[in-house]
Amino acid sequence: MSQSDTGVQRYLPVMVGTASIACLVLIWEFCAGNSDSSLAAVLPPPSHFLAEIAQSDFRIGLGSQSTPVSQSVLATFVRVFSGLFIAFIAAILTAMLLSLSKVVNWVVSPLIYLLSPIAPIAWIPTAITLFGIGNLTAVFIVFMGVFFILTIGTLAEIRRLPEEFHIIADDLGAGPWQRWLWVVLPAILPGAFTLLRTNFIAAWMAVLVAEMVGLHDGMGAIIMMGRNLFNNDLIMFGMVIIGLSGFVVDRILAFIGKHLLWWRV
Repeated sequence: MSQSDTGVQRYLPVMVGTASIACLVLIWEFCAGNSDSSLAAVLPPPSHFLAEIAQSDFRIGLGSQSTPVSQSVLATFVRVFSGLFIAFIAAILTAMLLSLSKVVNWVVSPLIYLLSPIAPIAWIPTAITLFGIGNLTAVFIVFMGVFFILTIGTLAEIRRLPEEFHIIADDLGAGPWQRWLWVVLPAILPGAFTLLRTNFIAAWMAVLVAEMVGLHDGMGAIIMMGRNLFNNDLIMFGMVIIGLSGFVVDRILAFIGKHLLWWRV
C-alpha cells in the first residue's frame, strides 16, 4: 500500500464525518429557508441566526449587560475543565484510600453508592445555598456529576489488575504506598481517564443547566437569554455552539488520553 493510500485512509473518517455534517446543514438550510410554515420560526436556518448574531457583533445580552460569545464559551470551558480536573483527582485519591484501608472502605463505600444515583441537577439548590450564584456553583455541579461514577469505575479498574502485579511488587520489596504509586496508579490511569471522557456528557449537561440559573455568561446562559427574549435565533445559535464546543472538548480529552496516557495494561 502506497503512502498516499495510507494518508487517504487515515483522513477518510474525518472527511466522511465532515461531509455528513455539511449535508445535514444544507438540508436544514433548504428545508427551513424555503418553508412557508412555522418550521423557519421554530428552527431558523443557520444563515438566518448567524446573520442575526453577526449584527450584534457576536455579543449576547442587552446594552451594558451584554457579553461576547467568546467570553461565554471560555467561561463554560473553564468551569467544565475545573470541575473535571478536581473530580478526577478526588476520585483517584478516594479510590486509593478505599483500596488501601479496609476501615475507610467500610465507612465510605456505602456513602458513595448512596449518593451516586442522585442526578447532578438535584444538587443545584444545595450548591446555590452554599456558594451563591457564581462559578463555584457551576464547578460544584460538574464535580458532583462525575465524581461518584468515576470513583466507582476507578475501584473496578483496581480490582481488575492482575494479581501478578502485586506479587512482583511485593517480591521487589515495595510497601503498600510504593506499590500503589508505582504499580497500581500507572496501570489504572488510562482506564480512569477513559471513564472520565465517557462521563463527560453528564458533566457538560450539568454545567449548562447550572449556567441557566442566573449566571450572566456561559453557553447555558445564551439559551436562557434566548428563552427570556422569545428569540429562537439566539436559542438555535446557543444549541449549535454547545454542540460544537462539546465536540471540541471531547476531542481534547481524546488527544490527552491518546498522547499523554498512551500505555495500556
